Amino acid sequence: MNVSDALNSRTSVRAFLEKPVPGEVVKDILLGASRSPSGGNLQPWHVWALGGQELARFKALMAERIKISPMGEQPEYNIYPPELKEPYRSRRFKNGEDLYRTIGIPREDKAARLNQLAKNCIFFGAPVGLFFAIDRQMEPGQWADLGMYMQSIMLLALEKGLSTCPQEAWALWHKTVAEFIGLPSHLMLFCGMALGYMDREHPINRLRADRADPSEFMTIRGF
Repeated sequence: MNVSDALNSRTSVRAFLEKPVPGEVVKDILLGASRSPSGGNLQPWHVWALGGQELARFKALMAERIKISPMGEQPEYNIYPPELKEPYRSRRFKNGEDLYRTIGIPREDKAARLNQLAKNCIFFGAPVGLFFAIDRQMEPGQWADLGMYMQSIMLLALEKGLSTCPQEAWALWHKTVAEFIGLPSHLMLFCGMALGYMDREHPINRLRADRADPSEFMTIRGF
């Protein structure tokens, strides 16, 4: 698979097969992604991978925590700006509507929407769960580096026939995640990522999020 095909075919998958992913494959992906660029070669990313019995233990813990606090914990950062302006607000709204439409959940069915949202907490059934953290000393430039590391993981996963779903929703559970993985206090949890084999029969995976017209973000001058 070439880079163009990988970029064009990558999508956030929200239903996975139970088929396990070998630990060596996970390790190869995480290691290969470490060639991602970073300013000053700081390599500011930190990643944890859970699978097998460890992932099962974590899911069991999450099941108990959700009973106590269904909406999660207060995140340490704003996942989206508090007053999201246009055109970003409309893009986010449309993406949500398109997603729930694939599985036949109308906007007024709040219970069903919350149930789907809760599937974040089981990594949408993926056999591998990843968590990403960054040193609290770091600035926006290093957060961008972490994002590039994650993008590399997603593309390398495709090369190996795997799919992913980056999940900022895990920021809502940073205390529980930190407790389970033993996250040092000087690191901040950014997000998680589901990794596994796509369930190609599930309707939610038919979503193909649209992209803005180039005139909205692209300026080319001088040639």
